[in-house]
Amino acid sequence: QVQLVESGGGLVQPGGSLRLSCAASGSIFSINAMGWYRQAPGKQRELVAAITSGGSTVYADSVKGRFTISRDNAKNTVYLQMNSLKPEDTAVYYCNCEGVVVYGVRGAYGYWGQGTQVTVSS
Repeated sequence: QVQLVESGGGLVQPGGSLRLSCAASGSIFSINAMGWYRQAPGKQRELVAAITSGGSTVYADSVKGRFTISRDNAKNTVYLQMNSLKPEDTAVYYCNCEGVVVYGVRGAYGYWGQGTQVTVSS
């Protein structure tokens, strides 16, 4: 069983910063990609940023230059540093892990966190 535990969300003023963390726990052998998605009210869930085990990254155009994704492979943890936040960044942010290999389990699977609310408002 793999669990993803997110933290770091909250209320911040426009122009402010937040750092999200997501720790994957369980008998994990490896994780291919770790990423963050977000879903605003009335909108579809969208990719914010993702990072592979080798460090390759991808960002949504709307967050390039403002958000930075990183990971600690030894801790199975992914981070999202969010700077210069805008009201349109308000959403529930979900952690995602893909290509997770668990000891004693055949195959690789994907998992989602429970979500953490980020609200950008004055």
